Amino acid sequence: MSVFAGQGDPAWSMAKLWRTPSTGPPRTGPGPRPALSVDAIVQAAIEVADRDGLMGLSMKAVAERLGRTAMALYTYVPGKNELVDLMYDGAHAELADHYDHYDLGEGWRAAVTAWARDLVAFYLRHPWVLQVSFARPALGPNEQRLVETLVGILRQTGLPASVLRRVVSVLVYFVRGTAQTVAESRLAATATGTSDLEWWAARSAQLERVAPDFASRFPMSAWLAKESAAQPADDATPYLEREAEETLTVGLAILLDGVEATVRAGKSG
Repeated sequence: MSVFAGQGDPAWSMAKLWRTPSTGPPRTGPGPRPALSVDAIVQAAIEVADRDGLMGLSMKAVAERLGRTAMALYTYVPGKNELVDLMYDGAHAELADHYDHYDLGEGWRAAVTAWARDLVAFYLRHPWVLQVSFARPALGPNEQRLVETLVGILRQTGLPASVLRRVVSVLVYFVRGTAQTVAESRLAATATGTSDLEWWAARSAQLERVAPDFASRFPMSAWLAKESAAQPADDATPYLEREAEETLTVGLAILLDGVEATVRAGKSG
């Protein structure tokens, strides 16, 4: 199920997303401190979502984590919709905020690959982030750094902005999709109590029974499955996670080969 950002009060959400530190004089005398803060509530909400997903997120659950009542939170945050915007952007603060984080001395390809792997790891630490639709972003500063970093790396290719924009979109979609497969695989195993291998073994046996002519009806699919059968792994990594890792490696190489070819064509054109 997808959740759409930006469903709350846009004036409140955007002001909080882009808030800047106070430039007023520091406190010099004693006085009561606020019992809560927006940042504390957002952090607690991220922790709840990491544990229970967005389905388990509620103002009550966040309040309980903070040892408060749900009503106490509404003094700081209007509601769950606005909270989702803040926690989605807040989680992205973990990502590098500038392309100098990556070693461009090894070339833009190595930097893009590092960016992609960092992003997959981020999504798997916070799989609920993938439930927030990319179609309507929260438009916060930390989320924007995701794009800023990639554009900063790819600008080294010299591609025109009109092409670079599409390359950025393709890479973001590809990385999100790869991470989504792993996140859903983990969720499925936890939710059903059945591992990927057990599920596929049971379904495959039934498929052979109900469709004994599968290979003749779908010869291309049968050929692909036979010729590209994965080798048994020596570790305990689940099947789909190994598939996703290989897909990320091969897919990135093919995509970046295409970018390189486009760069070469532009220079020779």
